[in-house]
Amino acid sequence: MAKIWVLGAGGMGISMAVMCANNGHQVTVYSPFPEEIEALSQNREHKKLLPGVKIPQEVELTCQLPEKLEAELAIIATPSFAVRSICQSIKGITPQDTLVACVSKGFEQETLKPLSEVMEEELPHNDHVIVSGPSHAEEIARGIPTTVVAASRSRIAAERVQDILMNPSLRIYVNDDVLGVELGGALKNVIALAAGTVDGLGLGDNPKAALMTRGITEIARLGVAMGAKQETFAGLSGIGDLIVTCTSVHSRNHRAGELIGKGRTAQQAIEEVGMTVEGYTASKCAYQLASRMGVEMPIIQQIYQVLYEGKTPEAAIRDLMERPKRHESEVIWLLSR
Repeated sequence: MAKIWVLGAGGMGISMAVMCANNGHQVTVYSPFPEEIEALSQNREHKKLLPGVKIPQEVELTCQLPEKLEAELAIIATPSFAVRSICQSIKGITPQDTLVACVSKGFEQETLKPLSEVMEEELPHNDHVIVSGPSHAEEIARGIPTTVVAASRSRIAAERVQDILMNPSLRIYVNDDVLGVELGGALKNVIALAAGTVDGLGLGDNPKAALMTRGITEIARLGVAMGAKQETFAGLSGIGDLIVTCTSVHSRNHRAGELIGKGRTAQQAIEEVGMTVEGYTASKCAYQLASRMGVEMPIIQQIYQVLYEGKTPEAAIRDLMERPKRHESEVIWLLSR
């Protein structure tokens, strides 16, 4: 049994807490919002995000951080924009031997930094692990078989997370390509927005398959330029996470894209979804990173223009289809530039 703090009481935070408690761990969930903790305590259920999933009585729910965060593992499960602030909140109270894992996916929008870099800046004395892969909170909480990746520069840290969290419903592989795992998890949300738009337009399966295939190519192209490993994007945190997010009814990003395809503006779609749509901010970060790195990402560019510049999805699709002829092989294309 391990002592675990889950920092964040949204869908993923509660799902991780439920899973960990059901597998014998001592779990405390922290949220800085008293009203959120009060509702969860009264209902023992996140009625909006995880209806029907009961929070075990053994799980402690609190809006107060202790003087010392005594735990083997702290799991950050906030939206990407809150990762730095939650790290700052626990900076002075987290022992050096506490392992810090992050299940959030995205970038710090102001700096374009991956979340692992944010964690390293704020918690330099702790080992960090990024947990990513095809993993909807709705299914983790219900014990549906799920497989993810634990990525860290420390093999010992990644294997500790593997040992603590792995159970009959959660299989974990370890990986040392932290950047590649993070980029796959962050950028698949952007492609999922586009996939939802295709569905909203009623265009069928052909364009969505092409979008997903060429989308992972673009993600890998940026990742390799930034120093990630090409093969990571063929794994769980790359194509695996892309598939589940582009095709699932659980995906907020797909849902927002579908509304855009039906005629809503980006802001109207996000408001209608009513929850964080990570792909919206990630698309801007990806567009800016591609420009900074000199990496061609035509799908990302078109998504950015639809979301931020008012371009219609129909015009974006036309511009993608009418691009100059290319060889499918990235190696041949790069050598011929």
